[in-house]
Amino acid sequence: MPAHAAATSTPSVPELAAAPQTDWRRVTSLLHASRALDDIEEHRLVPERKVLYQFSARGHDFAQILLGLQLTDAHDGIGVYYRSRPLMLTLGVGLEEAAAGPLARSGSFSAGRDIGVVFNRPGHGAPTVLPACGGVGAQYTPAAGWAQAIRFRHETLGDESYARSIAVVLGGDASTATNGFWAALNIATTLTLPMLFYIEDNGYGISVPARLQTPGGNIAANLRGFAGLAVLEGDGSDPRATEELTRRAVGQVRATRAPLLLRLTVPRLSGHSGQDTQAYKSQEALSAERARDPLRRLEEFLVPRLMPQEEWARIASEAQRDVELAVERALARAQPDPGELTAYVHSRGADGSLQLQEQGGLAPEGCTFAPGTGVPEPHGARINMLTAIRRTLDTELARNDRLLVFGEDVGPKGGVHAATLGLQEKFGAARVFDTSLSEEGIIGRAVGMALAGLLPVAEIQFRKYADPAAEQLNDCGTMRWRTRNRFAAPMVVRMPGGFFKCGDPWHSQTNEVAWVHGVGWYVAVPSNAEDAVGLLRAALRGNDPVIFFEHRAMLDAAWARRPYPGDDFMVPFGEARTVRAGSELSVITWGAMVERCLQAADESHIDAEVLDLRTLSPWDKGAVRSSVEKTRRCLIVHEDNITAGFGAEIAALLAQESFFSLDAPIERLAMPDIPSPHSPVLLAAAVPGVAQITRAIQRLASL
Repeated sequence: MPAHAAATSTPSVPELAAAPQTDWRRVTSLLHASRALDDIEEHRLVPERKVLYQFSARGHDFAQILLGLQLTDAHDGIGVYYRSRPLMLTLGVGLEEAAAGPLARSGSFSAGRDIGVVFNRPGHGAPTVLPACGGVGAQYTPAAGWAQAIRFRHETLGDESYARSIAVVLGGDASTATNGFWAALNIATTLTLPMLFYIEDNGYGISVPARLQTPGGNIAANLRGFAGLAVLEGDGSDPRATEELTRRAVGQVRATRAPLLLRLTVPRLSGHSGQDTQAYKSQEALSAERARDPLRRLEEFLVPRLMPQEEWARIASEAQRDVELAVERALARAQPDPGELTAYVHSRGADGSLQLQEQGGLAPEGCTFAPGTGVPEPHGARINMLTAIRRTLDTELARNDRLLVFGEDVGPKGGVHAATLGLQEKFGAARVFDTSLSEEGIIGRAVGMALAGLLPVAEIQFRKYADPAAEQLNDCGTMRWRTRNRFAAPMVVRMPGGFFKCGDPWHSQTNEVAWVHGVGWYVAVPSNAEDAVGLLRAALRGNDPVIFFEHRAMLDAAWARRPYPGDDFMVPFGEARTVRAGSELSVITWGAMVERCLQAADESHIDAEVLDLRTLSPWDKGAVRSSVEKTRRCLIVHEDNITAGFGAEIAALLAQESFFSLDAPIERLAMPDIPSPHSPVLLAAAVPGVAQITRAIQRLASL
């Protein structure tokens, strides 16, 4: 049996009269409209190069329309992918908007900032379409996060309006081979979440047949023994079977509050994209797919039992006319405004004004915080940075019932560095909880939770461990920009790293510059307990995603200890601190290097000024320029590799804007371009030490 055929028997399906809730005339109209959009794009707009990326839904369309009819709860969340336009039409997206997206016109899903089939739709009292991404499988873990948020808002916050809400995620069969699929499946089944995995199996991943994607070419068959997962499957071209299976799947997830996978086999009646000729398919395979065209099968099913042929033809003609008019209106829309190119990277514009997103995070739902203070009110004994972080999380958890802390080992163990010790016991496992060992799952679910109006605080145990989550981190950061401020996912990602008693390539990496280069992220790198409190609280009360980098060497370092600065102390992002004033030379640094630079400045007998940047995105360009233009010499010290480290950005700015104030070349001191070594002897040779920094200060001051 070919992989694209129904592999197991379909549950018994009642006669048409038993399902009067299905509006077959609307289904017919939507299906014809979807086909007309695809036809115009494929045969006119792509050849005219007015649509540059085209992904036809032909063959997938009918089943999606039936799914959309079932998604009516105001808090349903839907993760879609590039072939999901028929579902969007069913959910109420207008034909003009649907056409404007691929044309990259203003007012569309992204207003030309993203590929036109990367859909999104804020809820506003209707189902939310989570912002889609271009990466295959990237939609799964955010949908799992939305499902977990449904349960949290219903069971923990007591909101009965979420009692029957579900998360649905659509994907092609090839996407079931991705990390995102398996991470989401693991989350949904271990936590028993109300989540529907809706798999459209067309037998191919571009040109790769299903048997090379999945053992036996059938993900449903493979998952029948997966604990905690119900499985249904059938022919997505068969009108009655598809209607019954879809209604049953959605209804079962709503009733049981447990995950279900529905696999529907569908024909892919066009290439993977507009550029795909399908030359890899035989004529026999192409003919077999055309014979399964759901449009033809729907006509056979409805005519003449439900409607006469004349009505079918009239609906088709009206849909064609409406689409042609919508395309013309979309073509008449303005092109995107280049003047807005850099708008909506963060929640505040270049002038400091707030740009509140339509959905995502706490702010759009009216959640506000009492204003903090930038003046510390120190009291008590000096505490280490670890205690400062834990106390800040404790305080903010008590103040904000939508704040959740999670990651590997953060529960009873209290985190591998003990930053969350005792928090689960105090606030409960619904708010402080362990996750499976999947960074893709940790960050992806955080995205979904943030979109659902929660504040996730996700822990990645070590900086290097963030690499498997790179796609979700990147997609989260760019979300505000690529949806033109429709959506944002404010969150805090706590991420320890850097050397400690020793080093190694896996636990001691810093590479903070990667997140500075990540569009949309703020990056904090505190050097001491007081700044850790202020920056973490600012992140937890902000409206942007934040990487909060906790240097391992400073978590319990004696130098980094400070009195607790108070429950309202906040440090604004982008404000450096002058930790040592001087007039002969400026040392620019951050993180663990601050202590070493201060000691080196004292030992150098040079009147050196030391600036602790504290945040790298944004970074305090004004303070750096002011210091360097005063001292006329600059040494930049950081732990990351020297090539393309953040020091290079600082040096470039100074060379461009402060060149004529310099009396000596700008110098950088950093790790060589190697991984962090394990041996303490090798580590001492690799990471800038006090003696090395001292010599660099003395040498530069003598020039």
